[in-house]
Amino acid sequence: MIELEGVPELIDPVMVAAFEGWNDAGDAASTAVAHLDREWKGEVFAALDAEDYYDFQVNRPTVFMDGGVRKITWPTTRLSVVRVGGDKPRDLVLVRGIEPSMRWRSFCNELLGFAHELGVELVVVLGALLGDTPHTRPVPISGTTSDPDLARRMDLEETKYEGPTGIVGILQEACTHAGVPAVSLWAAVPHYVSQPPNPKATLALLNRLEDLIDVRIPLGELSEDARAWQVGVDQLAAEDSEVAEYVQSLEEARDTAELPEASGEAIAREFERYLRRRDGSSGPPQPGGHATADGGDGPSFLRDAPGSRPRPPKPTKPDTDGEESSED
Repeated sequence: MIELEGVPELIDPVMVAAFEGWNDAGDAASTAVAHLDREWKGEVFAALDAEDYYDFQVNRPTVFMDGGVRKITWPTTRLSVVRVGGDKPRDLVLVRGIEPSMRWRSFCNELLGFAHELGVELVVVLGALLGDTPHTRPVPISGTTSDPDLARRMDLEETKYEGPTGIVGILQEACTHAGVPAVSLWAAVPHYVSQPPNPKATLALLNRLEDLIDVRIPLGELSEDARAWQVGVDQLAAEDSEVAEYVQSLEEARDTAELPEASGEAIAREFERYLRRRDGSSGPPQPGGHATADGGDGPSFLRDAPGSRPRPPKPTKPDTDGEESSED
């Protein structure tokens, strides 16, 4: 039985979770949850027992000095709660940690125990994957669920993914079996520049989350960070003709695949988001879309030393339906 002392009764709570590791290319997902926690000054109310779920030879504890006292931080998963104000206030339960090394079913059951006790109405799990997507285009975001009714109601894709999965996929399925509505939002990160941070992917995830749960998320300096990141990658790519050519081929494939997406409905969706934000200081957000990345691993060409960069592979050619597989 989980007892949550000191946590007030929550208003229309939504659980938002992200985990560092395999599910978190460019640290985009975990950074998004960290941004929510920082902007809304989240208060940690629970932490899972690190001994139960982590191999400390894989995820090592860190030592630090606090006022001359030596202390240890153990890898774990922490839960905090934030209240979003406005005309329709609601609470977010933020879950941020490292993908566990073991006992995944128990890990998910413990998180679902918290969700049940807090009256969580929806679980949103954020992830990021590597894909054949150019850094110069809007970050593809896919929203998936295992619930056909939820897919229709929230304009999501019903997941069809088959293959290896991480804790994000396991937690979503655990929610489904427990009768808790659950959604996964995935950002596609360019595999040739996969090292963190990736503020552009983080921004795209937050924009999609904003639409999904109908809240206004303060972006702070994230929009400017995303623009600076793209300029920096542009400069790096321009220094290598092979990488520049590869990026151009990705752009052409992406533009061809997304021509049908330039519909009146898609344009209206972006315009509505702009209207919601035009009075804010952060400017209009980056437009999002549906993920087309295949989720496969790829080398980070821009990380290699000059002269040691391998030739980039040819981009994946979209099929005739304009779809590729996506991790859920």
